[in-house]
Amino acid sequence: MSYRSANPSSIGNRMSNLKFPNESVEYRAARNALLVAETNLRGQIEEVAGLRRELPAGGVLQEDYQFQELVDGGERTVSFSDLFDKQDTLFVYSFMYSDDMESACPLCTALLDAMDAQVSHIEQSIRVAVVAKSSVQRIDQHAQRRVWKHLRLLSSDSNTYNTDYFGETDGRQMTFGNIFVRKNGEVRHFWGSELAYEPAIEGGHMRHLDMIWPLWGVLDLTPDGRRGFMPKLDY
Repeated sequence: MSYRSANPSSIGNRMSNLKFPNESVEYRAARNALLVAETNLRGQIEEVAGLRRELPAGGVLQEDYQFQELVDGGERTVSFSDLFDKQDTLFVYSFMYSDDMESACPLCTALLDAMDAQVSHIEQSIRVAVVAKSSVQRIDQHAQRRVWKHLRLLSSDSNTYNTDYFGETDGRQMTFGNIFVRKNGEVRHFWGSELAYEPAIEGGHMRHLDMIWPLWGVLDLTPDGRRGFMPKLDY
């Protein structure tokens, strides 16, 4: 799969009648040049998404992990295979919040703040689960403080999911996203956010899950960009 780069002159012609109030000639010329880059980036994003969809089948699930979750105030055990419910694709987010951490990861929390509001839409197509190596009670307490209402929150305290699927390395919790697919009664890994383990870009972090995180998308549109901003649990 490949994309075709935008032609600067064709974009300029299409944009010639689109002008904001009181903008300068210099602004329009620079904006049209930027539009070429934005159009090409869109093509690259589509190309990468296509390559991702074309991945061959990944490895069979290591084991049918048993998680703990709270339902109506009571704790219960749920199997990994049951997380699919009526869908065949599952997104599992590894949430940095272990029992030996004083508080939950602010960045994870910011991402999940947004995802909680979107999960009812996402789950029209796939299932979503959030896994943390902490007790279900502690996870629930944090969720209540954040007023999360829709995320399925699971404790991996009693299994090795985190280490097997790179949500933990050398005892250190990691932010990581994994996609699993169920087909013909078999669960296989499909994709993981492996950029988390690649060198960070200069002046930034790994950005391995920025595509699902609206915070950064909005800031990247502004004159000052991210400015080294990092989310906090409280402001």
